[in-house]
Amino acid sequence: MSAARTRAAVDPARQAAFDVLRAVADDDAYANLTLPLVLRERRLKGRDAALATELAYGALRGLGTYDAILAACADRPVAKLDPPLLDALRLGTHQLLQMRVPAHAAVSTSVDLVRAWVNDGAARLANAVLRKVARHDLDAWTDQLAPAASDDPIAHLAFRHAHPGWIVRAVRDAVGGDLAETAAFLEADNEPAEVTVVVRPGRAEVDELVAAGARPARWSPYAAVLESGDPARIPVVREGRAGVQDEGSQLVTLALANVPVDPPDERWLDMCAGPGGKAGLLAGLANPRGARLLAVEKHEHRARLVEQVLRGDPGEHEVLIADATKPPWPADDFDRVLLDAPCTGLGALRRRPEARWRRESSDVAELRTLQVKLLRSALRAVRPGGVVAYVTCSPHLAETTTVVDDVLGERDDVERIDAREYLPGVENLGDGPDVQLWPHVHGTDAMYLALLRRTGGASA
Repeated sequence: MSAARTRAAVDPARQAAFDVLRAVADDDAYANLTLPLVLRERRLKGRDAALATELAYGALRGLGTYDAILAACADRPVAKLDPPLLDALRLGTHQLLQMRVPAHAAVSTSVDLVRAWVNDGAARLANAVLRKVARHDLDAWTDQLAPAASDDPIAHLAFRHAHPGWIVRAVRDAVGGDLAETAAFLEADNEPAEVTVVVRPGRAEVDELVAAGARPARWSPYAAVLESGDPARIPVVREGRAGVQDEGSQLVTLALANVPVDPPDERWLDMCAGPGGKAGLLAGLANPRGARLLAVEKHEHRARLVEQVLRGDPGEHEVLIADATKPPWPADDFDRVLLDAPCTGLGALRRRPEARWRRESSDVAELRTLQVKLLRSALRAVRPGGVVAYVTCSPHLAETTTVVDDVLGERDDVERIDAREYLPGVENLGDGPDVQLWPHVHGTDAMYLALLRRTGGASA
C-alpha cells in the first residue's frame, strides 16, 4: 500500500491530534494555539473536534507518566524511539488508560498512524508495546512503577497525576501541606478547562452570549461559559466586543476596580498588559467613571494584541510599549494599578497541556526577581490613597505571598486590603487578606490576588 493511501486511511481526528503533538515536539509550538488552526484547516467539528482535542491535550498532559510506562513496555528509553513513533504511542496510551476507547481500537488506530508516518517495522513495534500497555490500568501501572505513597507521597502523586515533582511540591506547600487537597488540585488540573467568554463593558451584554448558547458564569457579571464549539463562531466575539478570558482573571480585575478610592479616580495603569484581556475589561470599567487607562506592554507583538482588544472602545485609552521596571511615567501618577506579573503560569496548566513539562523549577527564581522589581515599580507609580493589585496566574508561594511580604517589608507606607471583600459571592477564599483561587475549589485558573493601598506621602 502506498504511503498516500495509508495516510488517507488514518482517522482524521487522530491525525489532527498527532499533527499537534508533532508541532509541539518539533517546533516548540503551543498546543492551545496550534489545535484550533488544525481543526479549522481540516474542517473538523462536533465529535471529531472533541476527540482530537481530548487526544492531543490528554497525551500532552500525561506525557511524563506515559513515557515512563512506555519505557517499561518497550524495554528501552523513550529517547531512543523515533519521535513520530513516540507521539503515536503517547496517543495510544492515553486512549488505553484514560479514555473509553476499546483497547483494540486504541491499538489499531495508533498502529495505523505509525505505519503511515514511520514504517511497517515501527508499526509492528507499536503494536507490541501498546498491547503491553493495555495489560494494566493506570492505577496498576502506578502501583508497579511509582514509589509507594507511604514512602514518597510527592513522587507517587507526580506519577499518578502526571505532574513534575517540583510542581507537586509547590502545590502541597501552597495548600498548607494537605496531600488530599494537593491530589484534588492535580486531578482538576487534568480536566479540560471550560471556555469562558467576557464581554467588554459598554460594548456588549452577556445576554448576547446566552442567546448564542452560552450560560452565565457563576460570579463575574460580564462572563458566560460555552458548552462547546469555537468561540469565534459567536458574532460578539468575532467582532471583538467580547473575548475568551477565564473567570478567575475577570474576578481579580473586577476586584481592583471595586476597591473604593478617594477622588480623583482618573488615571488607571495596566503595567504588563499583553495580550490584553484584563486591559479590555479595565477599559470598559473605566469609561463610565471618566477614567483613562494606560496599558503598558514591553513586547511589541503583545502590545499590538492589546491594541486589537481596545480597538472600538469609546474611551481615550493609550497603549505604550515600555519596560515597566524602568517606567517613563512619574511617581505617584496613578489612582489604580494592575500588575499582572509574568509568572510560571502554573495556575493555568489546564489550558496549556505541554507547559508543565517545559517549565523548570529554576524558572521560579528568575521570575521572582522580575516580580519584585515590578511590584516596587507599581507601588512607586500609584499615588497615596491609590490601590495596586498584584496578580499572578500561579499558586507558587515564591511568586505570590512571599513577593508581597518582601516588598512591603521594605516600606511602611503600604497596607494590605482584605481582597475577599471585593469578590462578592465567591466562597472558600481562605483567611485573607490575599486571595488564592483554585481550579478544584472555584473552577477557575489558580489566580492569586493581593490588594495594596498606598498610605503615606509622595514617593521620594
